[in-house]
Amino acid sequence: MEISRRNLFKALGVIGAVGVSAKLATTTFSNTATTQIKKIVTALPKPFNSLPAAPLDPALQTPGLSPFFTPTKDFFRIDTAFTVPEIDLNTWKLEIVGLVSKPISLTYDQLIARPTFELDDTIACVSNAVGGSLIGNARWQGIRLDDLINEATPHANADQVMGYSVDGFTAGFPLAALDGRDAMIAIAMNGEALPPNHGYPARIIVPGLFGYVSAVKWLNKIELTRFDQKHGYWIEQGWSEQGPIKTQSRIDTPLNNGQTPIGPGAIAGVAWAALAGISKVEVKIDNQPWRTATLGPEIAKTTWRQWWIDWNPAKGDHQITVRATDGNGQLQSAANVPIAPNGAEGWHTIKVQSL
Repeated sequence: MEISRRNLFKALGVIGAVGVSAKLATTTFSNTATTQIKKIVTALPKPFNSLPAAPLDPALQTPGLSPFFTPTKDFFRIDTAFTVPEIDLNTWKLEIVGLVSKPISLTYDQLIARPTFELDDTIACVSNAVGGSLIGNARWQGIRLDDLINEATPHANADQVMGYSVDGFTAGFPLAALDGRDAMIAIAMNGEALPPNHGYPARIIVPGLFGYVSAVKWLNKIELTRFDQKHGYWIEQGWSEQGPIKTQSRIDTPLNNGQTPIGPGAIAGVAWAALAGISKVEVKIDNQPWRTATLGPEIAKTTWRQWWIDWNPAKGDHQITVRATDGNGQLQSAANVPIAPNGAEGWHTIKVQSL
């Protein structure tokens, strides 16, 4: 009897979409693997096209606001691994097989010898509830996935890119998503080699897609296949075959059901959309009219965008709601849509008390 994603996490006492949280995993890396990672840190190739440094982070001046780049140590961890796979680079290789005319097999050294580039991208878990924390933004470095797949020469009838992890996890996304959106095989995040719990030595990043259909960690094989022939791990459990990230916004500060002092302060948070970026964020306090928030810098349309408004609350209880408009002028859905089968929808609303 197959266990559903929801029941799996009930059984584990954890709520998640793409796997078991890091709290349930234990690191089993040997001294040899740790040494390999340290060597990689000093041997990362210089990106062919480096991105400029990010501007001054508004989070430095707004306590409680998520920073533009999520520190790697704080980045959410969701996967199906109960223990982090131990990978030896001396034997690891990446294969591209399936419905291709020219299969590819690469060692790690051969992989990183190819041109790499940097990508600022926000990734999210499909089980991220409205206002949830299963989302993060990082500067990734990797090899362009479009180029590798084109080099393998997919057959005309191929329509799915299926990634395989060394632990057996699989996730597939449309071949059509390799449309120049800077999908990559990532080898580094935030300027350092991928740490073990985030996919060392390589993982897939596809902007605009939830992780359960794309973000395979500990990657060792990519197969060109068809949706009518194979399904990724979570699709077999009844989750949606397509996994585009939905437009969402979140209030970071003040905290839900928390207390905030009377006097000048701020309401702040982040908002994101799949590939369109964010053009506007609005905040509603109690029964007052919607207020347009100040937006933080937009470095890429693939990242979340910080926002904030000044607030001088009166004593008492307050309700705060946020909504976002994407770069195409589409307002975030207000419908209360559950997480399953393809991601939550709704406006994040919190209650706070001013004392």
